[in-house]
Amino acid sequence: MRNKTGAILIALQVAVTMAIMVNAISIIQSRSESMARPSGVDEENIFHIASVGYTEDFDEQSVIEQDLDAIRAMPGVIDAIQTNSVPLSGGGWSMGLQTEPGEDQEGVGVAVYFVDEHALDAYGLSLVAGENFTAADVTWRERTSQEWSATTLLTQAMAESLFPDNWRDALGATVYINGNEPMTVKGIVERMQAAWNGWDGVERVMLVPQHTLFGSTRYVIRTEPGERDRLMPEVEKLLADRNRDRIVRNMQTMTETRERSYRGDSSMIKILTFTIVLLLLITSLGIVGLASFSVSRRTKQIGTRRALGASKASIARYFMTENVLISGVGVVLGAALTIALNMFLVDAFDLDRLDVWLVPAAMLVLLVVGQLAVFGPARRASAVPPAVATRTI
Repeated sequence: MRNKTGAILIALQVAVTMAIMVNAISIIQSRSESMARPSGVDEENIFHIASVGYTEDFDEQSVIEQDLDAIRAMPGVIDAIQTNSVPLSGGGWSMGLQTEPGEDQEGVGVAVYFVDEHALDAYGLSLVAGENFTAADVTWRERTSQEWSATTLLTQAMAESLFPDNWRDALGATVYINGNEPMTVKGIVERMQAAWNGWDGVERVMLVPQHTLFGSTRYVIRTEPGERDRLMPEVEKLLADRNRDRIVRNMQTMTETRERSYRGDSSMIKILTFTIVLLLLITSLGIVGLASFSVSRRTKQIGTRRALGASKASIARYFMTENVLISGVGVVLGAALTIALNMFLVDAFDLDRLDVWLVPAAMLVLLVVGQLAVFGPARRASAVPPAVATRTI
């Protein structure tokens, strides 16, 4: 009480450390959960590659048909499709679906993948209701076309958004795209992710049975386990050799696509983890500094207590208790700061609310860190000999 400044500063340091640490852990937890979400596809055995024709007489439709036949015939290939995008790639199509026709009806945002009847095998998707496309369902779509297929497959998450009472009601139902164009839901896929990992509707996906003639095309190839790396250069060479009027580029595994998609999240987790460790270290050093200063300032007082019969354990316990009181005030203030900071982050940046258990857990951790930090100075204090009491300081 006679030297309140140091104690107040340490308590404030503990409080600020706790507020930043808990909210950083909450962000790390949220990002880690997002990164761990299954995409619904067989990522370990899938790669994709782009093909772009650059001559006026490039027959894109014929090339796509021949490419797919050649790729599917390769030993080790399970299946292949032509599509406009792949999950987590960062670029693709999105539309709105609604259960009632009309421009005034509110639609539900959905990611669109143009595929053919081989999509389920090529992606390794699981069909939980209904049936797959047939070859008769598949049509060709020009760049400027506004016509949509008569059928579609939806993910279960999309079906739940359209029919919240019972997602199975989506099977066989008519949904509307572009306000008035009807599409029949032919089947429901368990899970598939959109191209954008930060979208809140990342699992709202629809598959449309159309080949695209957009000038640039992308092939998705799924291989037998262990065959992906061997087949990647072979497929690239096959496409390059089959037609010289195009550029073959951007070959990438789905594993690489996922890693690139979450690279920002991964970096953020590393930065926040480093920040937490650094704050704990700085706070510990502050506690050590205050305790060491207190020991040196009270050396004669400690010696007097030792001369009057105080044990080494009681001297050490004195400084440990003093730290508990200071840290206790800090963590109580820190709990209030933590909640206030989280409320600001939720409102300003639309972050998730932190889990309640993080606050008491952080309070306990900081109290333990404080005790570990003060243990060294407390031991030095307990080692002060009684003879010090007879000296003039």
